[in-house]
Parts: sequence; C-alpha cells; structure tokens
Amino acid sequence: MAGPQKFGFKITVIGDGRVGKTSLIKKFTKGSFEKNYVRSIGAQFSEFDKEIEGDHIRLIFWDIAGQDEFHFLRPSFYNESRAAIIVYSLEENEFGKRSFENIEHWNNEVQQHCEDIPIILFANKVDLVDESNLDDIKIQKVVNNQNFLGYYLTSAKTGQGVYDAFNAIINKLYKKYKELASAS
Repeated sequence: MAGPQKFGFKITVIGDGRVGKTSLIKKFTKGSFEKNYVRSIGAQFSEFDKEIEGDHIRLIFWDIAGQDEFHFLRPSFYNESRAAIIVYSLEENEFGKRSFENIEHWNNEVQQHCEDIPIILFANKVDLVDESNLDDIKIQKVVNNQNFLGYYLTSAKTGQGVYDAFNAIINKLYKKYKELASAS
C-alpha cells in the first residue's frame, strides 16, 4: 500500500477588476480581509498547503488582473492551470451587472488558453445584497450554459461561503488526480 502522496495544483482566479478576487484568496489562505482596494497588476500568486486524507496538497492561486490593459499578459498566466474560478460581483449597480454579463467572456478566455479544466463560479459580495432577492435561476442558467461545476455565494468580508467554495474545487481536483495516480 502506498504512503502519503504529494499533489500540486495551479488554480487560476479571474473576473472583472474590483470583484474581489484578491480578497477572496486572502480570506481563504490567510483568514484576513483588507477593506482598502489594491489593484492587481498583471497577476500575483499565493501558495497554500492543505492536507487531504493524509496526502499533501500544494495550491498555487493565480490572481489575474481583470483590467483590460493587462489582457495581452493573460495568455501566459493560464499555463498549466488545473482549474479556474470565475468571480463576479453581486452588487446591485452597473458594475455588478457588467461583471455578471462578462462571465461568458472570462469562460471563453479560459477555454481558449486551457485544456478542459473544471471551472467554478463565485458570486461575491453577498454581504452587500439581500439574499432573498437573488435570482438563483438566472445564476444557475449561466452555470448550466457555461458547463461550470457549480456556483457559490461568497463574501470575502464576512467569510460566507469562501471556505466551502474553495474546498469544492480543491476536493474535485484531489479526487481526479488521486484516481489518476492510483490508475497508473
């Protein structure tokens, strides 16, 4: 019987600028939230170690800037991604609406630069809206049309849904690559 194994996964986190990508990663990896917005330039990455069933998982989250002026850099940032997280803002204003409309754009970009990788949707800033007014059917329709694994309501500020959302994609990757390792 084999002993503990090591796995490494690069997970790309994308979406429009100011939707909370960096804040979500910080909340998950460090448990902290910074109120002041600091724009990502190009891309930044965060490493995080996790153990599942005795196996060591090294995660590298690539936080890719969503602003248009960085679009020429993005193709190289997708290299070797094992999964992607698309983040949009639930804010009930023009910005939130636009970030929702751009989900398809971000999915197309992932499809263009990555092999067939799992993609999950984070509907962020749930702390700023009344959940009972959310149009779950509209969100689920996008998830189905874009063939995403699913979606999670998240808040980097309060932590709502953050750990469940990240762990959903991490567990999916772990199961997939654990099976591949066992088969070989």
